[in-house]
Amino acid sequence: MRILVTNDDGINAPGLVALEAIAAELSDDVWVVAPAEEQSGAGHSLTLSQPVRLREISPRRFAVKGTPTDCVMLALGAVLEDRKPDLILSGVNRGGNLAEDVTYSGTVSAAMEGCLAGIRSIALSQVMMDYTAGNEDFSCAQSHGAAIIRRIIGQDWPEGVLININFPPVLAGDVKGVRVTEQGFRDYGNIHLVKRIDPRGFPYYWHGFGKEKPAPGHETDLKAMHEACISVTPLHLDMTHYQSIATLKAALSDLAEG
Repeated sequence: MRILVTNDDGINAPGLVALEAIAAELSDDVWVVAPAEEQSGAGHSLTLSQPVRLREISPRRFAVKGTPTDCVMLALGAVLEDRKPDLILSGVNRGGNLAEDVTYSGTVSAAMEGCLAGIRSIALSQVMMDYTAGNEDFSCAQSHGAAIIRRIIGQDWPEGVLININFPPVLAGDVKGVRVTEQGFRDYGNIHLVKRIDPRGFPYYWHGFGKEKPAPGHETDLKAMHEACISVTPLHLDMTHYQSIATLKAALSDLAEG
């Protein structure tokens, strides 16, 4: 099995080391194509206004001056053009990709791009116990990742579906289980900005997190993290809201062609 490994934290990220170790448990044919620099929050963006540079770091390891989506496209269209990967793994992200994070996440978007290309794709993210640089612990993901991936890829996989896995902020031995979850939601309608003042007296802002929306009766990815469980969430590329089609057709019927 040929595996493509990528991420959004960059070619030198410790989470990429963890994911390479996970991939090595699954195959001896592992290729890495990752951004040369951190691309967190890049979403599903493409580099269109300048050339995308590809540099070989070592055998089977390449750095791309671009986004995670650029990485997958160059991997499939150049590095692995002769034989495409059977599986794409993206991560392990430094921090969770939960709820509507999936719409911003470069980690998840790399898996989306793989899914669009018809390749089974999985995003992996580790919620941190300590976000201090140098203190990040990916051992929970590294201990459980390969076993979960083996189970997932052994099942039928619908077209247009990718898998988003999040690991809770606990030691590997303290995980309470693995749950198949729904995507949760935070209350981003209540935008949270952290305002600070720079040395010259001008304001600047950091984006903060919104409060979580309660979802009684739902097994969400957010709930799984609170309860020290690994969440496995199937995401679908088709964002059509089919329940609205009939209502919209009725409202626009007199404008229909013919």
